[in-house]
Amino acid sequence: MPLSGEAIRTMNYVDDISVTLRRILSVLPLLTPEERARVAEHIRHADPSYDAVVAAVSVK
Repeated sequence: MPLSGEAIRTMNYVDDISVTLRRILSVLPLLTPEERARVAEHIRHADPSYDAVVAAVSVK
């Protein structure tokens, strides 16, 4: 079954998220422990979270 344009766009958004996560991972070694802790806290409080989106996609 072919994908709709909306599904393809959504998959492209996921690819964009992956690129962003790779960028974050590449910068982490340059941060101080305090900066890493602040970034981690910021990620924990991001809404919606990646896990929340995965859960929403998984609902039948």
